[in-house]
Amino acid sequence: MKQTPWLGFAIDRGADMPVFEQICAAIRLRAASGELALGSKLPPTRVFATELGVSRSTIVTAYEQLVAEGYLSSQQGSGYRLCASGDVELTQVQNLAAPATPSPPVPASPRLGVQPNSSAVRPFRAGTPDMRLFPYRQWAKTVARICRSDPQSMFLGGSGFGSFALRQSICDHVAEWRGISARPEQVIVTAGATDALEICLHALAEAGDGVALEDPGYRPLQAFITAQGLVPDYLRVDDSGAVLPSGPGAPRLAILTPSHQFPLGGAMSPARRMEFIQWASETEAWIIEDDYDSEFRYAGRPIPAMAGFDQLHRTLYVGSFSKIFSNALRLGYLILPEPLVGRFSNSIQRFAPKASSMPQQPLADFIDKGEFYRHLRRVRRIYAERRRFLLDHLAQDFSAYGYCVDHQAGMQVVFHLTCDLQDREICARARDLGLSIEALSEFVQAPKPEGTAYNGLLLGFCGYSAPELEEGLGLLLQVLQRLSR
Repeated sequence: MKQTPWLGFAIDRGADMPVFEQICAAIRLRAASGELALGSKLPPTRVFATELGVSRSTIVTAYEQLVAEGYLSSQQGSGYRLCASGDVELTQVQNLAAPATPSPPVPASPRLGVQPNSSAVRPFRAGTPDMRLFPYRQWAKTVARICRSDPQSMFLGGSGFGSFALRQSICDHVAEWRGISARPEQVIVTAGATDALEICLHALAEAGDGVALEDPGYRPLQAFITAQGLVPDYLRVDDSGAVLPSGPGAPRLAILTPSHQFPLGGAMSPARRMEFIQWASETEAWIIEDDYDSEFRYAGRPIPAMAGFDQLHRTLYVGSFSKIFSNALRLGYLILPEPLVGRFSNSIQRFAPKASSMPQQPLADFIDKGEFYRHLRRVRRIYAERRRFLLDHLAQDFSAYGYCVDHQAGMQVVFHLTCDLQDREICARARDLGLSIEALSEFVQAPKPEGTAYNGLLLGFCGYSAPELEEGLGLLLQVLQRLSR
């Protein structure tokens, strides 16, 4: 078996793990052990590729994956440097090599979508999938097959936790895509991510308890927490992600979006993830990981979930099919640590499940037979094209007004304003022209120090074809030009 050494590690060309992932795993381990010091410059991609006897694209893929995970930083002209601290436990870092995405066939050249219909679309609503791309025929065949072979399964949702078949399919999915090892008994089928969060709060918190929330963050969650008599404790977000709760009376429940922070878009660094896990372990706190759109990463593989780091010790994992499959089915899931299964079972008995039983068995079959992954691969490619189209046009035509930070993930981007215009006024004027744009400042909860205010536009791209995006950008540019006068 041919092996190529580099600084003590070898590429095993006969292994099941892809070569780029072997390179990622080796660099992660050296970062964790301190063998690579913070700030170390990695070999240039061409030089490294020659030394290892691999293609340059393999090295670029590995480096970009580590940039997405927070281990490396890159600047044009200066190469890649190690930016993650080396104090992450080796056993946790080794877990990062485990996930492997499934590889169903990818269509050769998917179409961007239908022609624009100004009366039907309202760019740029964030987090909206394009239901014109939904695999209606394949889904109809699956439903028809279940109706013929096992019709009662569509009306019997199993226990309060949902269909066992779907829970098993979810376990297989998160093991492959998110690095999470769980049994079906730990999974609750929910009516989307919001329902999952509500279930968590009912089971884990009582009136008067504090709940740590990212700021800026998801506004409906803050409103729900306040309505339940809970006390929000806002966590500032820096370049590494949300900061840890601190001070006397700090909450023992935190809701985080570590793989793709909403709305800013960055990923929490590996070191910050481990700090949160250590905090939860030491204070007997719980972390709720809201992984609402983690499948939409456009460079490398999806970042392993915090629950995978934590091995479901103190972390509850919330996922949703609304963003990646259909927002009409209203299905999601919650994965619990083993010790919480009994508590949540008792809690669910008091609150009737909201998830519809009818689509659960068809969805399990859709996943198991690979149709779900074929759809996911297709829309990821199409959304990547739309995202690139939007970013290129913003850089070309809107540079006088602001900029975007490309996090290579998600269903929306933030256009940070550098001009004197205010995001809320821009959004109000844009609505008059039929656009649907949210102001970044609307997601801020706690007062910020002077000079650190958020001022920007949240621009969704997934639900719109390139012509529709182009039309929307033309209208947005009109708004900015008029306000600038």
